[in-house]
Amino acid sequence: MRFIFKTEYAQDIGLAKHEGHVFWYSVLVLLLLAAPWLFTEYWLAQLTFVLIYSIAALGIMLLAGFTGLFSLGHAAFLGVGAYTQAVLTNMGVPFPVALACAAGLSAAVGLVVGLPALRVKGIYLGMATLAFGFIVEEVLARWESVTGGNAGIHLKKPNIFGWVLESEIEFYFLCLVLTVVATLGILNLLRSPTGRAFVAIRDSEISAQSMGINLAQYKTMSFAISAALAGVAGALYAHKLHFISPDQFNILQSIDLLLMIVIGGLGSVHGAFLGAIFLITMPQLIAMVKDYLPAVVGQAPGLQGVVYGAVLIAFVLFEPMGLYGRWFKIRTYFEMFPFYRKGMFKRQKSFQKSDRLK
Repeated sequence: MRFIFKTEYAQDIGLAKHEGHVFWYSVLVLLLLAAPWLFTEYWLAQLTFVLIYSIAALGIMLLAGFTGLFSLGHAAFLGVGAYTQAVLTNMGVPFPVALACAAGLSAAVGLVVGLPALRVKGIYLGMATLAFGFIVEEVLARWESVTGGNAGIHLKKPNIFGWVLESEIEFYFLCLVLTVVATLGILNLLRSPTGRAFVAIRDSEISAQSMGINLAQYKTMSFAISAALAGVAGALYAHKLHFISPDQFNILQSIDLLLMIVIGGLGSVHGAFLGAIFLITMPQLIAMVKDYLPAVVGQAPGLQGVVYGAVLIAFVLFEPMGLYGRWFKIRTYFEMFPFYRKGMFKRQKSFQKSDRLK
């Protein structure tokens, strides 16, 4: 088992806790940099989608996993960012400026949506965000002069001040850079007083308020940051598909986003990436396996939905901490072997559970 003896304050605030983290993350970065030459064009496109969804997952993880606010309309922020990017790009605005506007407008909309979070919580907040998602989808479909309505809108290729990203490899590296920046930003935010305030609100609003945390300020801030990341993901999503329409940002998309962080692992940055990998690879795995299943099962139109539902139920019942929680338990088992105890995490979970007075 690894014991870390800290002798400097810099060790306590460092992103990498020990040399093992530095080594494995360095290997991961090298693999991602070499991905265009290691994978075929199809799998490189899937990896690009993983990076795009990871940015959106980081946003909803910040909102639901670290602040404890429930959202069923996050696809609306994805759509606001995508359509803002599409309209500005087609007007000739450079990609960085359009991306900043997409993130800013999504954040502004997030501030407006965050206002109900000041008075409602739980299922009622979910209903409020769900209604907002339907409103945005309807606006995108009806505002034909700007969005093109249900006919959709095509996008030009990203133009970074005269440099047009023609190839998929160039766009992959653009998504990789933005994903790394978003990840480092979230990690540093969580280590700051603002991030600690988010976690305090998640654990107990009464306790957080008694410590002087302004609930209204931090809840709306969490919605704004989460929406901004979703807007960035939506902008990249629009460029990747080259075409967007309102039906791409419906309730099913919101459920997929929520599914990512639940299966990946609530309250974990790693869980956002694991959830994005699950969301992109699961349809591929189903397509590969369905040929070996009986025709009655393999050709059933609702097979993917059934598999998704079964996997979600299995995680909720047997592994609430998600994929990252399972990996954490396996790693802890080998680190502590033969002193690992089966009930360790059950006791830890009951000890950390906050008692709410309301």
